[in-house]
Amino acid sequence: MATEAAGIDRPLLVDGFLQRRRYQLRLADAAADEHTLVCLPTGLGKTAVSLLVTAERLHEAGGKSLFLAPTKPLVQQHADFYREALEIPDDEVAVFTGDVKPADRAAVWEDARIVIATPQVVENDLVGNRISLRGVTHLTFDECHRATGDYAYVYIAERYHADAADPLVTGMSASPGGDTEEIETVCENLGLANVEVMTEEDADVDEYTHDTEVRWEQVTLPDEVLEIRDALNEVITDRLEKLKQLGVTNTTNPDLSQKDLNGMRGKLKKMMDNDQSDGYKGMSTHAEVMKLRRATELVETQSVESVRRYFERQREAARSSGASKASQRMVADPKVREAMRKAESFDGLHPKFSKARILLAETLGINEGERAILFTESRDTAEALVEFLSASFDVRKFVGQGDKEGSDGMSQKQQQETLDAFKAGDFEVLVSTSVAEEGLDVPEVDLVCFYEPVPTAIRSIQRKGRTGRQAEGKVVVLMAEDTRDEAFFWISRRREKEMASQLAELKEATDDIEETVGDDGQAGLDAFSGESGDEGDGADAGATDDAGKATDGDDAGLTDFAAEARDGDTDEAGDGGDEGSDASEAGDTDVEDDVDSADGADDGIVATAGVGEGVEVIVDQRELDSAIAKDLSTRDGLVTRLETLAVGDYVLSDRVAVERKSAADFVDSMLDADRSMFEQVGELSRAYARPVMVVEGTNLYGQRDIDPNAVRGALASLAVDFDVSVLRTEGEGDTTELLATIAKREQETRDREVSVHGEKTTKTRAEQQEYVVSSIADIGPVTARSLLEHFRTVEGVMTANEEDLMTVDGVGSVTAERIREVVGSEYE
Repeated sequence: MATEAAGIDRPLLVDGFLQRRRYQLRLADAAADEHTLVCLPTGLGKTAVSLLVTAERLHEAGGKSLFLAPTKPLVQQHADFYREALEIPDDEVAVFTGDVKPADRAAVWEDARIVIATPQVVENDLVGNRISLRGVTHLTFDECHRATGDYAYVYIAERYHADAADPLVTGMSASPGGDTEEIETVCENLGLANVEVMTEEDADVDEYTHDTEVRWEQVTLPDEVLEIRDALNEVITDRLEKLKQLGVTNTTNPDLSQKDLNGMRGKLKKMMDNDQSDGYKGMSTHAEVMKLRRATELVETQSVESVRRYFERQREAARSSGASKASQRMVADPKVREAMRKAESFDGLHPKFSKARILLAETLGINEGERAILFTESRDTAEALVEFLSASFDVRKFVGQGDKEGSDGMSQKQQQETLDAFKAGDFEVLVSTSVAEEGLDVPEVDLVCFYEPVPTAIRSIQRKGRTGRQAEGKVVVLMAEDTRDEAFFWISRRREKEMASQLAELKEATDDIEETVGDDGQAGLDAFSGESGDEGDGADAGATDDAGKATDGDDAGLTDFAAEARDGDTDEAGDGGDEGSDASEAGDTDVEDDVDSADGADDGIVATAGVGEGVEVIVDQRELDSAIAKDLSTRDGLVTRLETLAVGDYVLSDRVAVERKSAADFVDSMLDADRSMFEQVGELSRAYARPVMVVEGTNLYGQRDIDPNAVRGALASLAVDFDVSVLRTEGEGDTTELLATIAKREQETRDREVSVHGEKTTKTRAEQQEYVVSSIADIGPVTARSLLEHFRTVEGVMTANEEDLMTVDGVGSVTAERIREVVGSEYE
């Protein structure tokens, strides 16, 4: 790409839309040549860099561009920007989120030249085989520092490098990681070989930035608040003493670090893996400590109102069916009840509230500022602040889309309207949870106030990037004296300095990093493309039927089973279903509240997406929380397809469907009064001739203090009374291997087809009606029930016109058209 002498005049760009900035052109030139990580301070136009590369690629290589952003508001914002900046019809710049029905997304994907999407939706559609990345010639990962662990970016990058005919990747972030190793991890996960860094010290960038003053303000908590905290700390000390007796900690100090708590959890997990009953009791106590620590954190750093709401949610949870013992013990403890009473009777003001009001009065009144943002981690605090500050200022909240107990989220439309009004100056103060941190085009402001310190460098930099763009601004951090606020502040400050230093060092060391990534990257890209020739021992397919059920005489032998297993190393994903899931207690934190979750009700429309034929595994979309579906979708010779299954989690042929449960889920479902495991298995047996129950994990007999003989009795009943094969696996990796083995055996060796309806058994009239309707255009059982409930008869569904069909919940224009096409077309 050549740099113009003046202005930006390039193919597909609207003339004069983009201001000519030399640093953006330099970054775009570099990113157009190879897979590139672009590091640029917040507010300096990373999106414009990607736009320039996209325009170049679409002009030179054709195909399609895919732009991924972590939240729905960001997706909409980027789509608006692209539509304004490019000479491409608006309808060819498509928004791809969970709000678009799965049945419609395949058609939207095919028609679009640019797709701007949340990664969760693209991940789901790749697993479900609805879309193909083969024709995508430019893929952008916005806020690419997220590309670690199980985040969807990692899987999408792997699929893109493997599937695309002419791939080019651009990763963008203001804060790619806290150290060189983290940055290298991001590069390796996304297949990036080139690193381009611009800092505020660069001459090209300096003229577009301004100084940001940062100061911190200490507040002193009143005695009444400290008494609530101290009562809770006494209970934490008591619980830590119990954990100390188990040998998993040496301290009873309630101010212990998260690292210490994680260490305890690891030790307890090992005890559970060895079927030590004390491990389960200890994990429940650990979960209680986590809940209590969340309460003390709220009372110290947020407000008494937020801890009051938290206690109320815990009381409700303890009264619910299936409540954890940790919740029940906590709310029954006399000291906790005392703290609850004190919180209920407190009628004072948290000092952070009054300090925030003073800062806003100083900024907007005395200094005649125009706008300010107040960030908080807690939605409860955000709502309380809006109510409190509204007496003095024009204030609105900005929170995530998900509804929480006692609090409604904001729709995407409401979020956009709020941001537009803030930009237009319709109100002065935006009180926001963390949803506004990453990349949203919040206008420059005169003050950014942290209600609490942010303990990670990435989030702190993202927040402070809202000020200091067009004019000098300031950042104030509120801290409660002698609380964890102070620890978080110093951690954040140290990490931020380290990151600034790392970025400077990164700029100096890009050649070395590129060499490191390049050496590892080729092997990584080969792995993406399936070119690695290494072979492992494979995984034992686990062909043992623990229930003792007899198998057909002509079944394949053990060597045949092994030959059908996947070549290469098995990736064990852990046992799943730990009792200690409460350890990640998040309270009312509003972090990542607008990240797209899995799709809603799937209408069952299947898109082959140009993938070759192979052994097919139908996956219930609720299984996307595990890594199994993603792992299966990357296997050579396997094709996955997502549906909302009426019964089972996986369908492997017309006679085999699988219900998967972790060891903890298995025991929980034995005790579930609303929908027992036996009810689920009964439905599975009625629908499929060879139902299978997979029980995942090695600690089946140590769950929830249940007598092992009760568990054995349940296993016996499944095998003898329900004629279900019960197979045990060690973890998700083992389960993946087993599912692949059964599917290949059924479809290749036995030459059986896959059917969500099974081959089986006598159905009730209602089941037969659902069967008939659900088979039309593969619309699936959920929509079939909706149609029958609306039209009352199969005949009514068959004779309805498109307009009437579209009045039914879950039926869009594409589904209605397909129904009419199948019902009304001549048979050929």
